Amino acid sequence: MSPKTTAYLAIVTGIGILLFWIAFFTVGLAPENPPVCYFAYEHSFPLPDTVLAIALIIGGILAIKRSNRAFYVLLPASGGLIFLGLLDMAFNWQNGMYTITVMDGLLNACINIWCVVFGLCAILSLQREFMKKS
Repeated sequence: MSPKTTAYLAIVTGIGILLFWIAFFTVGLAPENPPVCYFAYEHSFPLPDTVLAIALIIGGILAIKRSNRAFYVLLPASGGLIFLGLLDMAFNWQNGMYTITVMDGLLNACINIWCVVFGLCAILSLQREFMKKS
């Protein structure tokens, strides 16, 4: 993946995370019959997800501007994205979130897979770009 593509996808991912939380608290994105622990789990994420989203957006902007600082912002943000995806996968698997409805399952799976795969691809893209400059 090119550094420019990584930058734009980081920005889009960051905006997507922020939009998710806006919708979660305004429209209500919770499934109809969530597990008992669902809301306690979800309500622990707005602060770290907001920090992650801001890092993705700032890192993406820095990457578009070809700033070396992008590496230092996007690299930990990409790791955070992988952690988020794996944590959500574990929770969703253990609590039957993938099987509540087909639509909920597909949406959760796609989001979780995106976080892990894009996080890994972003790290590889950043590594390639940084190695060129060294």
